[in-house]
Amino acid sequence: MNPVAHLTPERWAHANRLLIRKGLAEFAHERLLSPEPLGDDRYRVLSDDGGTEYRFTATRFALDHWQVDAGSISRHQGGEELPLDALRFVVELRGSLGLSDEILPVYLEEISSTLSGTAYKSTKPQVPAAELAKAGFQDVETGMTEGHPCFVANNGRLGFGIDEYHAYAPEAANPVRLIWLAAHRDRTTFTAGEGIDYETFVRAELGDAAVDGFARTLADLGLDFADYLLVPVHPWQWWNKLSVTFAAEIARQRLVFLGEGDDPYLAQQSIRTFFNTNDPAKHYVKTAISVLNMGFMRGLSAAYMEATPAINDWLAHLIESDDVLKAARFSIIRERAAVGYRHLEYEAATDRYSPYRKMLAALWRESPVPTVEDGQRLATMASLLHTDHEGASFAGALIAESGLAPTEWLRRYLDAYLLPILHTFYAYDLVWMPHGENVILVIEDGVVERAIFKDIAEEIAVMDPDAVLPPAVERIRVDVPEDTKLLSVFTDVFDCFFRFLGATLAAEGVLGEDDFWRTVAECVKAYQDSKPELADKFKQYDMFADEFALSCLNRLQLRNNKQMVDLADPSGALQFVGTLVNPIARFA
Repeated sequence: MNPVAHLTPERWAHANRLLIRKGLAEFAHERLLSPEPLGDDRYRVLSDDGGTEYRFTATRFALDHWQVDAGSISRHQGGEELPLDALRFVVELRGSLGLSDEILPVYLEEISSTLSGTAYKSTKPQVPAAELAKAGFQDVETGMTEGHPCFVANNGRLGFGIDEYHAYAPEAANPVRLIWLAAHRDRTTFTAGEGIDYETFVRAELGDAAVDGFARTLADLGLDFADYLLVPVHPWQWWNKLSVTFAAEIARQRLVFLGEGDDPYLAQQSIRTFFNTNDPAKHYVKTAISVLNMGFMRGLSAAYMEATPAINDWLAHLIESDDVLKAARFSIIRERAAVGYRHLEYEAATDRYSPYRKMLAALWRESPVPTVEDGQRLATMASLLHTDHEGASFAGALIAESGLAPTEWLRRYLDAYLLPILHTFYAYDLVWMPHGENVILVIEDGVVERAIFKDIAEEIAVMDPDAVLPPAVERIRVDVPEDTKLLSVFTDVFDCFFRFLGATLAAEGVLGEDDFWRTVAECVKAYQDSKPELADKFKQYDMFADEFALSCLNRLQLRNNKQMVDLADPSGALQFVGTLVNPIARFA
């Protein structure tokens, strides 16, 4: 097999056109570029030196969204039309994009990797949206052709070689067997949620034969199984990092290589989380992987892992005891157990941000599969933004399948997804990172029946300084300026998801933009009407404010593509540029 067979001139040209389309759209949205109107929905953008011109057609939607027609883009220099080249596009606009000498080459590498991924995806059979919308959970997960909707360089995965891309990228959909290590208890911590003990848990996950086999491997080395904890490791992390970087730990038998586990897993869109295809009811496994992807080294902190199960249990109890969330049938899949290994020498040499502290940890997250009833199916919420090779959308296919009026379908989805976000914000000052990859939808006959949120301990936050939290949960309390609190909805939900969904449905002729945002407004109003006791909070944090601050994600990555934000102070690094008109304000 030719490992670079996907890198053909035709596929490369297609990938470059799609990436420049996204760059023009999102950089214009973030006001890094100011397209000049040429009339009849035609625009142009000039390079920093004025010598190169990009011309294109675009439709403008709410929230200053640019729907750029990929086929319309052309590049001109001195009267000559030139081929589109995404790397040159970035270099020609590096000043406008604010790329430093240090960041520019790394960003170009991330762009190259993203292009390569797009070229690879174009080799796969073209599945119509209507067919994918009825497919199985993992077929949908591996069938996505676009990553995060806002980030232009969203598939960097710096560290993967081409053979590793084929082995581990979610779109490659190849089964992966995790590596298992025995880690000495004096440097390793296992924590678990209520009702879970280590021995029972690992035997349930791995099976008695595997666990007993690992115990024999240790015994053959003269080591006592009771002195060790089992840790799952991404194969890439073992071969590229731990076997070298942690060589001292291996030589001293603090870490012992046990080999592959029996179960095959599929990588999810987040690349370091794995779904058990042998037994889908078993837990997901999330592993550390020291690969640079979309603004972060995707490690896992041993220190962070310690409190993870307690935070999940606390949140699960809060949801179970809340009538609004119960009525919405809202749920989370809990991170039930976590294990982390502390390399004391690297810790002594680094601060808490260091990737050296995030090389060996893992967590187990519940599978949503056992909660699904007959006739229901699962899909990542990211799929709603998916469009097929003919421009038909996954969301449009669900609406057609449902037989509902598009506004009725949308309202059912909003009541499952948006209403819980609003309620936890106003009732508990609790916010999520509810992007498409962090939400799983339960679908029946094309209708979204309920939403399941995931990635809890690293991504939720409580913004109330006076909230009473158990000591183990205290980590999620954050200090956020009053005027930015509601951006957890305006930015994360409106600007980073609904902006794309509304434009996709409007461009496809499925649902007009006014009807889309009116339905969003109706969902908000209905929730507020149902909770009169929170009227003061609704006034204080006004969902119908005329405008809100534009918080820019690409600007974060362009400024520092290795550590975009500090997870302990997520609001500290935000980049604001002006405001956006709130699309539901006029429906107040």
